[in-house]
Amino acid sequence: MKKAAAVAPLSSRKAKAMVKTIFEHHFKKKPKRVVIQNGGLSNFVFLVYHSEGAFVVRLSPEAGRLSSYLKEQWAIAKAREAGIPTPTVLEVGHEIVPHPYMILRKVEGEEATNHPNRIAILRELGRYAAIINSIRTNGFGSIFDWSGNQLSRKDSWREYLNEELNLSRRLQILSRNRMISQEQLIRLREVLESAEKLSFKPTLNHGDLRLKNVMVDKNGKILAIIDWENCTSNLAPQWELSLALHDLSIDEKDEFVEGYGLPRKKLSLIVPLVKAFNIINYVPKIEQAIEAKDEVQLERYRLRLSGALDLYSL
Repeated sequence: MKKAAAVAPLSSRKAKAMVKTIFEHHFKKKPKRVVIQNGGLSNFVFLVYHSEGAFVVRLSPEAGRLSSYLKEQWAIAKAREAGIPTPTVLEVGHEIVPHPYMILRKVEGEEATNHPNRIAILRELGRYAAIINSIRTNGFGSIFDWSGNQLSRKDSWREYLNEELNLSRRLQILSRNRMISQEQLIRLREVLESAEKLSFKPTLNHGDLRLKNVMVDKNGKILAIIDWENCTSNLAPQWELSLALHDLSIDEKDEFVEGYGLPRKKLSLIVPLVKAFNIINYVPKIEQAIEAKDEVQLERYRLRLSGALDLYSL
């Protein structure tokens, strides 16, 4: 049997040429300037200046990325309907060039990460998070209302844990590399599996609501929440908070939660699941460190997951 021919990697030069072809097709004119913003395995990102305005184009070397773009397009549209400031998606396709692409209007403003009004921005972001999490969805995980597929949808929490999150495999990695104790492993499984008994229904989660994905004006007003590629149908606010609060100081966490409108009693009830999501979502990073044989980084993760850096509770 003949081996399938290897697919040549997509170079930035070829990707740039494809972007020009895409714009000539859709706008009937060549772009004035195409500037690459970054390159990687999942996306090339270009800033395109055209007589019709400034645009951002994401183009992927991976054919399967089309589904991810369609998911983002659906989520952005639903969020915008609910009053969330989002980018404007003009086109998702793959017919013009042999790679999936997404065209968006460029959002003006600056990334919120280092803005002097960071605290106020986080409070507003928390309020928007609550709105996003109020958008009802069906199914758990990456395949939900945006897709017409039924057979690959995870209708139950247990299906999602076993078939998409791959809980048992992740727990094995944590155990084999002594990332947490056996008692913690048992508790982690219990917390995640018992979530099936909760009355929560799945809703839309942005999946990466951090300041790097927030564009603001000079006064700190949020102009757009960007980068919806990690959006998912999941339990909220547990999933959203596990990611959104991850790299914030304790005061910043307070502001986000205050903006979200979570009363203290409810927050106390959902914290175990928020922590469980946070731990289980470390596994891909742990795998990267294992592959790189980076024992220093693995030891840092062990310290972090041990709870030793939690200085505010006994």
